Amino acid sequence: MLELHDPIAKLLGDWSVGLNWGAILLRIALSVVLAAVVGCERSSKRHSAGLRTFILVSLGATVTMMLELFLNARLEGDYHFLSAAIVVAVAIISQNSVLFSSRNQIKGLTTSVALWVCCIVGLTAGAGFYTVTLLSFAALIASLSVFPAFERYLKDRSNHFEVHLELKSSSYLQNFVTTIRELGLTIDDIELNPAYVNSGLSVYSVAISISSAELKKYKTHGQIIEALATLDYVYHIEEMHS
Repeated sequence: MLELHDPIAKLLGDWSVGLNWGAILLRIALSVVLAAVVGCERSSKRHSAGLRTFILVSLGATVTMMLELFLNARLEGDYHFLSAAIVVAVAIISQNSVLFSSRNQIKGLTTSVALWVCCIVGLTAGAGFYTVTLLSFAALIASLSVFPAFERYLKDRSNHFEVHLELKSSSYLQNFVTTIRELGLTIDDIELNPAYVNSGLSVYSVAISISSAELKKYKTHGQIIEALATLDYVYHIEEMHS
């Protein structure tokens, strides 16, 4: 019997460390419940990878890890490639779920990474590292639910941001550039969005820096964009987020 190092496993007893039916049920239940919480959080924000996807990935990782432990103990071999294979497989699936929208915005990146991390958490559950599993789960949920608000706070007070700009005509681009400079802003880059070529609109991705000390002190990105949206020749403008 392995020496107990996991605090939760030590609290539960020796049975939680081995591959007995009680430990197997505990690990599967823990994996499913934790993945369901993450999946519900993603589903509530209308992401394509939701409840079932996260549960299936975590469950698959947990069962794979238990199978690996079983084969290593029963056949006295080295079957660590199983967990490595499922991590790579989930990474490929996650990568394929990342998309670029017509506004040149990356969609699904956070969810795809969360799916991959959920797989790792499933592996720790399958290995019986209960404390590591719960701590990792807490960090994952915090990253998805708590940190976004702090991240938005930091981004909104950054001196750099990017906007999706729709002008009624390309002839108004110079007017927009002039207005930007008058407001104490600097345009770092402008790219024409080819997805809107036949829409009748002139659509651009514009990288902007705040150069005015006054704006840096008192204005957020939202307030600046709200002011730009009042220009007669601007059809639509919004900040781009990854």
